[in-house]
Amino acid sequence: MKKSDKIEVKGIEVNFVKTQQEDYICITDIAKYKNPDAPRDIIKNWIRTKNTIELLGLWEKLHNPNFKQVEFDLFRNEAGYNHFVLSPQKWIESTNAIGLQSKSGKYGGTYAHVDIALEFASWVSVEFKFYLIKEFQYLKNQQSKELDWNIKRSLTKINYRIHTDAIKENLIPEHLTAQQISFVYANEADVLNMSIFGKTALQWRKENPDKQGNIRDYANVSQLVCLANLENLNAVFIEQGLEQQERLRQLNRIAISQMKILIQDFTKHLEAGEK
Repeated sequence: MKKSDKIEVKGIEVNFVKTQQEDYICITDIAKYKNPDAPRDIIKNWIRTKNTIELLGLWEKLHNPNFKQVEFDLFRNEAGYNHFVLSPQKWIESTNAIGLQSKSGKYGGTYAHVDIALEFASWVSVEFKFYLIKEFQYLKNQQSKELDWNIKRSLTKINYRIHTDAIKENLIPEHLTAQQISFVYANEADVLNMSIFGKTALQWRKENPDKQGNIRDYANVSQLVCLANLENLNAVFIEQGLEQQERLRQLNRIAISQMKILIQDFTKHLEAGEK
């Protein structure tokens, strides 16, 4: 498991991790809502019931081809008797289960696949489960937006390579010094910056002395999409032999047009989400 993320639900910190693209929530944290001093006891009381055994077994049959059916049947037959005790570790080791996972260390505890964790939360408190779902969904939405931004940022980096290659092949004559070559690249980068941001990288740094990184690190998703398009277009314009002034004029016109479309589309998505 990777390092845990966390959300706060009714004053309780609930950790969760992603394993092989699946979300696992710490049910030890959920159990603290019922008994902060002995959450393991809450889990043991839950896992020893026949309904829970049936639930865990069904989930494993649907998702785990290596689930040990014989051992499961033994637990199911014993469940409900006063003498029957079961821990998450014993369940995992005996049945080769993957729906529950035991984790040690700083973020240790018993983790359950989100399907199972929500059932456990409902057993602990229906109210807690409701707020858990709300907070969990909110966090996943935020992570999805962040992922989308990172993808767009990566796209601009790929297109940046296309852009710089076009500059190297068409605008840089032989025998320039490294400093002169760097100036040419920076100058062309500012063609794009001026087209979409209305200012050069140096102007932005002077206006934002306390900020780290560069002007593009603070671009929104719409600007990054537009920037990726402009990098490709500028590479084509360079290969066509257009002068820089003409390229800047055309790129700025295209940037204005594309940003209007992107903003309108973004606004429609927001309005649809609110409805």
